[in-house]
Amino acid sequence: MTASTTALGDLIEIDERTVLVLGQGLDIGHDQPDVANALVHRAGDTLVLVDTGVTTVFRTALREAADRIGPWSRALVLTTHGHPDHVGNNDLADELGVPVEHYVPAPDLDQMRDPAAYWVRSFERIAGVTPLPAPPPLTAGKVVSLFRPMRPFGATTRTYEERPLERIRLGSLRFTGWTFADGAVRVLRSQGHCAGHVIVHLRDCGVLHLSDEGNGACGAMADADQLKIQTVLGSVARLFEEGEASLLTDGHTFAVRRGAQVVSYLDGLLGQATALQAAALGLTRENSGIRPSAFTTRYAESLAELEVGGANPNAMFTAMMAVNQLRELGLRPQSGDVDAPWSRPPLQNPA
Repeated sequence: MTASTTALGDLIEIDERTVLVLGQGLDIGHDQPDVANALVHRAGDTLVLVDTGVTTVFRTALREAADRIGPWSRALVLTTHGHPDHVGNNDLADELGVPVEHYVPAPDLDQMRDPAAYWVRSFERIAGVTPLPAPPPLTAGKVVSLFRPMRPFGATTRTYEERPLERIRLGSLRFTGWTFADGAVRVLRSQGHCAGHVIVHLRDCGVLHLSDEGNGACGAMADADQLKIQTVLGSVARLFEEGEASLLTDGHTFAVRRGAQVVSYLDGLLGQATALQAAALGLTRENSGIRPSAFTTRYAESLAELEVGGANPNAMFTAMMAVNQLRELGLRPQSGDVDAPWSRPPLQNPA
């Protein structure tokens, strides 16, 4: 099954107790929200939902997948991060009819409560850098309005951080996070794609769900951490090399990757990140002032030349990546003006 032949809510059966529910890409021009893939798994008598996507169509598909892998007598709903395409159906936890726990990352609570403000911040960073369909508040409102219904919280919602933090050993690697279902479900802190991001390891079926940590060579969001993204990609590759995981799923590529294919894929993402940063460095050799708008145009050309992809490619996300790339290279805006030049700060204080 490939992206060109999938439809929202299609199911990929991984084994008799694990199903990947497929989402869809973003198409703002046609009022189509992106919907993140979700994992549905049974660990003993516990139903595990990793993300809930958005839209009523996807909600129905989640229920179908949950029925397919039954029976179960309790439920665990895990949110990988707070973006709207992952959390819209979180109140499904209240409708499962069994004892349920639902956890979300504490650093993402603000954006879950007020997603419009989060996206205003994102779009204000690129105002004047690339054409926006409207001023940042209106553009953010338009984007957020696509994600309906939006119910990120339920009666049982708690934060992961209310639980004691655990040291988790997988092969030669050490993580911090939380375990559930007698260790069959491991939630590992990654926090690269956005401030609260986690990834999920399902011990019994060997699935590692990367969610959105592999969305592209450069994180686009204002709270993205490029080092953490690259670190988690390297760590996950090591888990596959050591046989601690055998299947990779994520939030926005509509596939299940296996074994050695995973290591090659992750190495490719890291290779794209270094190649793109090298290209960006070449575009900023002159330190007389780099205007983000001009840099973004040339940065987009580099993306095409390097055949670097990512989830939901469009001009706004490219501009968001470009601004993050400038900051990653050590440049800073010379003023608060729209499209003000960026340069490297002097290394010595003026006399």
